[in-house]
Amino acid sequence: MTHDVEDSAELNEIKDQLQKEKAQLTERLAELGFGPGEGLYFDHNFADSSQVTAERGELERLARELKESLEEIEKALQKIDEGTYGICEGCHRAINKARLEAMPAVRYCIECASKRRA
Repeated sequence: MTHDVEDSAELNEIKDQLQKEKAQLTERLAELGFGPGEGLYFDHNFADSSQVTAERGELERLARELKESLEEIEKALQKIDEGTYGICEGCHRAINKARLEAMPAVRYCIECASKRRA
């Protein structure tokens, strides 16, 4: 491996953490009424007031954010399985170990992430 996460025990620990986060996000999405491959379910008798519409919009935003996080975790788990975890998708260099520990599903090093935000 050509990245900072070289210890297999350390990599297994990260994988376990990602799998726990994945399970939590999946559970949270299910609580919101968002199943696998589905959108949010709202009863047809659901009142259509402005407050309800606002609440529905907020739930949809939250579900979208949770789903995006879940996708990032799934990508990180796939990279672990492929042996490419910890490699920046922008410059293809190793991502700093501290950054990976802080954000295990991160896809970019600090330099490439800052360029993407600019």
